[in-house]
Amino acid sequence: MKLRNIILTTVLLATFSACEDMFEPAKENNRGVEEMLSDPNYAVGLLGYGYAMLPYDNSSVSDVATDDAVTNDKESGYSKMALGSWASNNNPMEQWQARKAAIQYLNTFLGIADQVSWAENEVTNRMFIDKLSGEAYALRALNYYYLLMAHGGWTADGQLLGVPILLEPEDNNSDFNQPRASFSACVEQVFTDLNKAVDLLPVDYENIKSDAEVPARYKEIGAKMGNYNLVFGTYQRGRITARIAEAIKAQVALLAASPAYREGSGVTSETAANYAATVLNRIGGVAGLDPTGNTWYMNTSDLDNLGSGEVPAEILWRGNKSNGTADWDIGIQLEKNNFPPTLYGSGRINPTQNLVDAFPMANGYPVADKANSGYSENAPYKNRDPRLAKYILFNGATFKEKAIITGTYPDAENKQDNNLNQLSTSTRTGYYLRKLLREDCNANPNSLNAKFHIPVRIRYTEIFLAYAEAANDAWGPMGKGSNAYSAYDVVKAIRARGGVGTDNGDAYLESIKGDKEKMTQLIRNERRIELCFENKRFWDIRRWQMPLAETAKGIRIDKVGESLNYTVIDVENRNYKEYMNYGPIPYGEMLKWSNLQQNKGW
Repeated sequence: MKLRNIILTTVLLATFSACEDMFEPAKENNRGVEEMLSDPNYAVGLLGYGYAMLPYDNSSVSDVATDDAVTNDKESGYSKMALGSWASNNNPMEQWQARKAAIQYLNTFLGIADQVSWAENEVTNRMFIDKLSGEAYALRALNYYYLLMAHGGWTADGQLLGVPILLEPEDNNSDFNQPRASFSACVEQVFTDLNKAVDLLPVDYENIKSDAEVPARYKEIGAKMGNYNLVFGTYQRGRITARIAEAIKAQVALLAASPAYREGSGVTSETAANYAATVLNRIGGVAGLDPTGNTWYMNTSDLDNLGSGEVPAEILWRGNKSNGTADWDIGIQLEKNNFPPTLYGSGRINPTQNLVDAFPMANGYPVADKANSGYSENAPYKNRDPRLAKYILFNGATFKEKAIITGTYPDAENKQDNNLNQLSTSTRTGYYLRKLLREDCNANPNSLNAKFHIPVRIRYTEIFLAYAEAANDAWGPMGKGSNAYSAYDVVKAIRARGGVGTDNGDAYLESIKGDKEKMTQLIRNERRIELCFENKRFWDIRRWQMPLAETAKGIRIDKVGESLNYTVIDVENRNYKEYMNYGPIPYGEMLKWSNLQQNKGW
């Protein structure tokens, strides 16, 4: 990761949603760092790399390595990992190389940001230095967060370690043999960067309407409406803000306060709850929960009419929306990969029976509580939590005006959507993915019809659930600390939005609101449901220190006379070991650098 010669292409700025005209590097530049000082278009490419290398996936990838899903793609590295191939030299979850490369570019940018002439006007130049530096601090913190999730862990000698902390750009004279810093030191550095970002960045990029609205810090140096809007106005939407930095801070705090790390992180659940509350208070707390936020991918009017950099109420941060038809484009690829085969899809992601069983009945009671829930094994999808039908296609569900048949029997047209493993495009579990997909897309290769999709980076629902988890752990189900709402208040609102409960309320929630342990289990279950297929489950299982190796189950549905017979089946026996709750340092890095310590077990 040396920066003696840097090659930057226009793709590095592709994620700048509205900044291409202002900061656009040449098609290809091969120049030294010192030349950036006189060329802001080139220098900002370093920051552009931080955006181009964001650690988010545009579709569900890691869920098939958890108890929530399997895949019919036999070449999936995540599936192979779950079946026993996971090793320090074969790690689909690795973040080491990409995150460290991004950090190197960001460190270089921070080293020169206040030396570059961003604008001829001195006041405008000062504001650009602040904004661009704030973005870089936040992006560096984000990269360290992903490094900690993927590679932080306990060593054989009982230390909880993170990763080497690098705050200066490396060059030929650098000592690359750096030890891992403590996990707590890494978390503290992430918080430091995020605090700087919050101080330097606006809550949102919005145009002001008069000189009187210029923030005091810039009014003091002579800023006017025009140059303020140039730097911090709507043209910058899509780039990282103080609001986003605060959300990342809440995510990091929840990780550090989780059972897997809390003994050595120095972060308490109370701190994690308060950081999440900072984000939520900006939208009015529980009252700000978007009524349709759990189905943002179905809210077609919102998706189709979003302006440049705008976000719907549920989404805190998103990527660029797209409706392309290329194989790599999110605009149709989700549907081509995951529609059932009778709808020209490959049915790649197959939700498990494990996940289906996590959805309660519509009255709020878990399906296992047969006395109160009313669950029937002979009619397993009747009177269920309405979110089940919105997230998962099950036998008999209607999708695109077609009944999806995942049983072993044919429908009236003698067509089936699976036959359980008989086709490479068939379901292995008796279920297909519904979440994330737009029903108005057409995956027929002869008449492809793509619709707008948005890559979601952070949802408010995730932050609500982070608050509920931390607040319950800190103060119990009804406790609020110094905040205006409790874990119970959040869970009640989320379940009500999903359609759970009766006209008389949520009896199950009321029955456990005095039991901290039962509330913990309910919050974890709600997180599992609300964030399913969003690449959260793998990390959640590990930070909760729950078993990764739960057997993935499915359902076989046979027709006996006029009745259907439902049989739960084992689909995949997962081969994870207990030490895998913490990921490895890459094998190649361990060979190169003697000062690195490996996590226990690897």
